[in-house]
Amino acid sequence: MTTSWTEEPLPHNTYEDPTHRPPLVTGGHTNHSITERVCSIVENPPTKAWYVAFAISFSVLGLLGLMIGYLVITGTGVWGVNNPVGWGYAIINFVFWVGIGHAGTLISAILFLCRQKWRTGINRAAEAMTIFAVICAGTFPGIHVGRAWFAYWMFPLPNQMEMWPNFRSPLLWDVFAVSTYFTISLLFWYMGMIPDLATLRDRAKHPLRRFAYGLLSIGWSGSNRQWHVYERAYLILAALATPLVLSVHSVVSFDFAVAQLPGWHTTILPPYFVAGAIFSGFAMVVTLLVPCRHYFNLKDIITMRHLENMNKVIMLTGMIVGYAYATEFFIAWYGGNKTETFAFINRAFGPYGWSYWIMVSCNVISPQIFWFKKARTNLVIMFIVSIFVNIGMWFERFVIVISSLANDFLPSSWGYYRPTMIDVGTFVGSFGLFFTLFLLFCRFLPFIAMAEVKATMSEQRHAAHRDGHDGTGAPAHGSDQSAKPAGAAV
Repeated sequence: MTTSWTEEPLPHNTYEDPTHRPPLVTGGHTNHSITERVCSIVENPPTKAWYVAFAISFSVLGLLGLMIGYLVITGTGVWGVNNPVGWGYAIINFVFWVGIGHAGTLISAILFLCRQKWRTGINRAAEAMTIFAVICAGTFPGIHVGRAWFAYWMFPLPNQMEMWPNFRSPLLWDVFAVSTYFTISLLFWYMGMIPDLATLRDRAKHPLRRFAYGLLSIGWSGSNRQWHVYERAYLILAALATPLVLSVHSVVSFDFAVAQLPGWHTTILPPYFVAGAIFSGFAMVVTLLVPCRHYFNLKDIITMRHLENMNKVIMLTGMIVGYAYATEFFIAWYGGNKTETFAFINRAFGPYGWSYWIMVSCNVISPQIFWFKKARTNLVIMFIVSIFVNIGMWFERFVIVISSLANDFLPSSWGYYRPTMIDVGTFVGSFGLFFTLFLLFCRFLPFIAMAEVKATMSEQRHAAHRDGHDGTGAPAHGSDQSAKPAGAAV
């Protein structure tokens, strides 16, 4: 293990050789060594770094509890919302966290259906990130209704007054879309862990741990019939989750697109929101995995090729988002609607112009550095860009929500939105909830999908044998890459 997470032993497995694919697992691992490496994270005592990170995140989570408690006792007047800006940080943070949760399902479901094997090293952590991000997102609809104790009114529950929710409201569509997405993602995440939970059960020495993992593994024995049923069920859940990747953030975009408000009432919002969600979600996965792969000694399993592929996706979706920004301005001009044209010019050069250019700089300009392979394979650069992308995507939601409301049809009703410390504290506290849950996941559940990684290694061995290679993952002798030591026997 290197002395710093910013260092990476070279050469790594990002070379391109037309004769065979580079290995996805390096370091000469066997099935047994993969089990030992992944299970050691759960079985060994936590490191000091984990305790420090957990103490910080749990303290920030306490801040979230204080902010929500103060909000419920005092009322939404403690927020910066005003007239005409009736939506503030609560809606911005909701859309932001829902977007963060999209990469996990994309990596797990869509890449699984497309038979992309490079997902196997990163899918478990990405799925966990999805669950925790949706939990953070679900916090905000519950409190932005004002009277949080009546949040259950959003559900179609029978009651004596027959006061049914308004099914024509996009806010109610959010409830159904996000709850469905959370349920399918949770099932998909849990089902994928069952074989690995059984491994932890069989290795557990403490009776309580053996009971807990045994309960969660629901009697898994690894028989041929169980594997057959498991793979069929996993495939069905992947097929169910795939359309949700596209539908959930499309429904979230309808919160804005169905409103008769300049800057919101545009048909490009659904695909634009979906691309932005994948963009920010992949950036958060990179933010989490770059330090985690060092501190948990997983550089042979979460390799540089995994990170490079994710950086390529970030660059692609960043260009899609940039195209959407340009299209909005073009359609506003081409449509000839003076109010719509003003709304977008005002975004770039009006009172909130500073936030617009932060958004463009972070989302459109910063990912362009990934055109260069040295940047795509540099841990410091990819970590910094991933932070910039998440900052930019939050500001994107800020620009969409605030600028359109603050400067609408009548100049006499214009106002300027200023968040309060309660707004900021609630937003920061949501990160405490997210990282607390993620650190607990790292401590008690398998961080890597061991069964899937082992299957990928087996396929690589067969491919190496078929192609006449020695199985080390090194390029064939005589190719321009033959001087590269693979360091990756699989």
